[in-house]
Amino acid sequence: MGKIGLFYSFKSKKTAKIAGIIHNAFSGVEVQLVNVDEVHKEQFLEFNQMIFGVPTWFDGELPNYWDELLPALEDVDFSDKKIAVFGLGDQKGYAENFCDAIGIMTTFFEEKGALIVGNFPLEGYTFERSKAVKDGQFRGLPLDQENQARLTHKRIENWVEIVKKEFN
Repeated sequence: MGKIGLFYSFKSKKTAKIAGIIHNAFSGVEVQLVNVDEVHKEQFLEFNQMIFGVPTWFDGELPNYWDELLPALEDVDFSDKKIAVFGLGDQKGYAENFCDAIGIMTTFFEEKGALIVGNFPLEGYTFERSKAVKDGQFRGLPLDQENQARLTHKRIENWVEIVKKEFN
């Protein structure tokens, strides 16, 4: 397994906390933390394996920093890249678009040729709809710090094991 880029906003407190836990869960593996608020397009080319952290804002939207960054990546070929995504959402307060940002991100990068890894089961979640769901599973790791924070560490452990296998 080569060096992994872990991209997230250092300013987003909850996402940054989760990124730290994920970073620690990859013990023994080189994972470089990358601040998406200051990232340049060329930095995406430095990694063949990337993890993106993205909370869902408002009614199923990407945060501004990702929303502004994606157009700059339109012409980048990600066909030799493996990408995993984790996201934060609120399955009670926003049940109709729980963790939609995961779905938006995975769709974008899949259309750019990336292989999306790290699918996660739906069991244990209660929501109405999510763009993160495809073929009966989440396209990444959804976390609900508002309603299920006690499940976060175990979900991260399970997901990191899945991602490690698929990154190899």
